[in-house]
Amino acid sequence: MKNNSLLFPDIIPRIYVNLVTALRRAFLATMASAILLTTLTSTSYAENQTATFAGGCFWCSESDFEKLDGVIAVTSGYIGGQLKNPTYKQVSAGKTGHTEGVQIIFDSSETSYEILLEYFWKSIDPIDGGGQFCDRGQQYRSEIFYHSKKQKLAAEKSRQALVETANLGAPIATKITAASTFYPAEDYHQDYYLKNPVRYNYYRWGCGRDKRLEQLWGKPQ
Repeated sequence: MKNNSLLFPDIIPRIYVNLVTALRRAFLATMASAILLTTLTSTSYAENQTATFAGGCFWCSESDFEKLDGVIAVTSGYIGGQLKNPTYKQVSAGKTGHTEGVQIIFDSSETSYEILLEYFWKSIDPIDGGGQFCDRGQQYRSEIFYHSKKQKLAAEKSRQALVETANLGAPIATKITAASTFYPAEDYHQDYYLKNPVRYNYYRWGCGRDKRLEQLWGKPQ
């Protein structure tokens, strides 16, 4: 029969070493996960940014911006008014102060806010202060809603460049305003051009949007 008491002094150090090794591995694994999570979060925060524009009918604006590289998502909605949680019926009546707009999530590693601004100007009639195309009233006004001082400066710079280079024949009516609460429109408005392509294309053609844009900016390349 073996004397276990003689083995006991050898067991204690081994248990201690194994315990320390296990704890060290667990600590390193936890730290690695935390670093990875921080990196992913920081990258996502740095790359995914928000831009908000109003350019008349949000069906058309959504359709236009979703075609751009680097754009992750576009949501149709209402912005710039006083009433909380407005409905389409209320906004379209022109009594809430809101305008139809789109909120864009974009990857800044693939595109930039400046590129979106340039595209925005070419998708609207910036000298029309009474609405856009066939849609009349301030609920269809064009407007840039900035989310930071950097966006504000970029928007002002782009508007000034337009004043200096474009021969539009009238002052630019598009305002640059700090972003307020953006209310997503009802579900049936989201991706309307995909859900109802015949109605959408007939509306867009009948509204004269592309014809007017060609008059202002020339044929699209």
